[in-house]
Amino acid sequence: MLIAGRYRLHTTLGRGAMGEVWRAQDEMIGRPVAVKLLLSQDADPTAAARFRLEAQTAGRLNHRHVVGVLDFGSFENRLFLVMELIEGDSLSHVLATAGTLSAERVAQIAAQAAAGLAAAHQQGIVHRDIKPGNLMLDADGSVKIGDFGIARFMDDPAGGLTATGQIVGTSLYLAPERALGKTAGPPSDMYSLGCVLYQLLTGRPPFQGGSAVAILHHHLDTAPTPPRQLGVELPPAFENYLLGLLAKQPEDRPTAQQAASWYSTGAWQGRPEPLPAARPAQHRNTPDLCVVGPATTYALPSASSTGAPSAGATVTRGAAAGHHSRRRRRPGVAELLTQRPRAVGAAAGAVVFLLAVLVGVAWFSPDSSSAETPRPGAESTPSASPTVKGP
Repeated sequence: MLIAGRYRLHTTLGRGAMGEVWRAQDEMIGRPVAVKLLLSQDADPTAAARFRLEAQTAGRLNHRHVVGVLDFGSFENRLFLVMELIEGDSLSHVLATAGTLSAERVAQIAAQAAAGLAAAHQQGIVHRDIKPGNLMLDADGSVKIGDFGIARFMDDPAGGLTATGQIVGTSLYLAPERALGKTAGPPSDMYSLGCVLYQLLTGRPPFQGGSAVAILHHHLDTAPTPPRQLGVELPPAFENYLLGLLAKQPEDRPTAQQAASWYSTGAWQGRPEPLPAARPAQHRNTPDLCVVGPATTYALPSASSTGAPSAGATVTRGAAAGHHSRRRRRPGVAELLTQRPRAVGAAAGAVVFLLAVLVGVAWFSPDSSSAETPRPGAESTPSASPTVKGP
């Protein structure tokens, strides 16, 4: 079948509630494309409007992680949408065959899907139906977001093409605020992406139930089981970030741009950041002050009786010094150098004082007094006490 005089349909790639997708050839420029045909405009009164909306929303996006829209029109009273042909499978097919994926592969998918969502959010578009079936893998394994059929523009006061109170989307991946009937926003897409990543790691969505209503209640009230408790080998940093995507409150979730940057830089591995280089010791001119460099952290052992920090507590060098101020501390080299001039001055002063004392003693001693010496011929007075004569 030849559509619009240029798109020749070959084989069916898939069929949904609204339409069917064909592998086709654009004979005008000679390249393979995907053609989506609307099945019937009478079965659903909003089908045609949604079909046009998909063309408008995806047509506004030009990003390597979003399925590109190439053409839109009508043929024999049937709307058609010409899109970029994706040679790979959807993530739903990957889950059906592989079951789960490694943390490294899921991190790659997360970074690329979040980048595509960031491009959509920057254009004021909310996808509203992020799920494994709408995330396609190209021939080289890169992610492409498709099916913007129920997307909405954030500046659309009507909030989409649904009736008041009607919830659109897939319950397994629906954000809590949308389960309450609130308007979908960019955080809603991030929650849905978190559900997809959780399923890629564990093999199951974060919440399941016997009915759509039961699943919605889980989204509202139940905390997801951490994947590592299910036996998934996952770095703690990855798990914590994933649980952040599944936060109940929209404002607690990272944005699409933040998630794309976080996953693409390898932060999910939890690698420690390098410490800044230590600066050389600097000494001030004040003799009593010694600067020994930047503060360093220490892990103090637990002390049950002294009130010291428990094991693993981290304090700065200044705090540690204050805590151990009652202990005698050996002075460092720098302190000895600053204290040496004062010690030498004190010793010199002591020597001068002792010399002064010795000189004074020698000067005022009785053996070297200024008494007159005996004259020649004079009788010397005996050293004994004089004899006192009587009357």
